[in-house]
Amino acid sequence: MTNVLRISNAVSLALHAMVYLAKQPDRLIPTHEIADVHGVSQNHLAKVCQRLEKAGLIQGTRGPNGGFRLAKPAEKITLLDIHEAIDGPFTPSDCLLEKPVCDGNRCVLDDLIKNVNQQVLRYFSQTTLAHLSDPGA
Repeated sequence: MTNVLRISNAVSLALHAMVYLAKQPDRLIPTHEIADVHGVSQNHLAKVCQRLEKAGLIQGTRGPNGGFRLAKPAEKITLLDIHEAIDGPFTPSDCLLEKPVCDGNRCVLDDLIKNVNQQVLRYFSQTTLAHLSDPGA
């Protein structure tokens, strides 16, 4: 059985990088710093940052003193914004299997998958970077 949430590695990396940027809004943070803190490949992180920048969630500055910062306030960026910038529209699956084996009348897990997907969507759409980067928010 696979991960119920099915959050890709790229989305996970984007979420962590964005929270890191949100905690330090007044400085440009180079990709190597974010990669070092999270123990990930700088090349993979650079590709993720390109997608976040294209989506208008971060701003990048090139050069020796370059780096990234949020493109808008942390309270204006939801986890859903980040997820969709990396993996496209949130499209929950109704089945844990690649190819459904149920007859379509009733899942062996009943409404569990549907309910979990609704809860994840609600959490992602209501949770902002400000909430995650500031424990008092």
